Amino acid sequence: MRVEYINPFVETSYQILKEVLGGATVTRGDLYLKSTAMPVMGVAALVGLAGDVEGRVLFDMTFETALNIASAMNGETLTKFDDLAKATISELANLITAQAVTKLHELGFKFDLTPPALFAGEKMEIAALGGSQTNSVEALIVPLITECGKIEVNVAIRERM
Repeated sequence: MRVEYINPFVETSYQILKEVLGGATVTRGDLYLKSTAMPVMGVAALVGLAGDVEGRVLFDMTFETALNIASAMNGETLTKFDDLAKATISELANLITAQAVTKLHELGFKFDLTPPALFAGEKMEIAALGGSQTNSVEALIVPLITECGKIEVNVAIRERM
């Protein structure tokens, strides 16, 4: 996985979280690799990528973090993960990926993204790219810690074979 693909997602996630959370402090935790078949924390917004590269970006967080972020973005306290909260988290994923892909297009990379798919539930697992072990891709995890909680930006991208 090339760093040129990763940096725009990390930088954009950081900038947009600061912006939508009213200038809140956002710190980056230590990066690490994870298998692409792994459990998610409770709420995950997934955006697929296709074109010169294939893969996905996953924004993973707990229900509590998702509610805190949705509350901050809407300027009101949300107490349950309802349609408004779901739409807000999907829009956050959309904002981040659209800006990151714009940066990548400016660098000469050409690919499209799918609209965010939102997954919410206990003990869920998102499956790997490609079916076999030889085709699977490790995901780079970038933890971002905010006053609302931790969001893991989970990027699994590879050049199209």
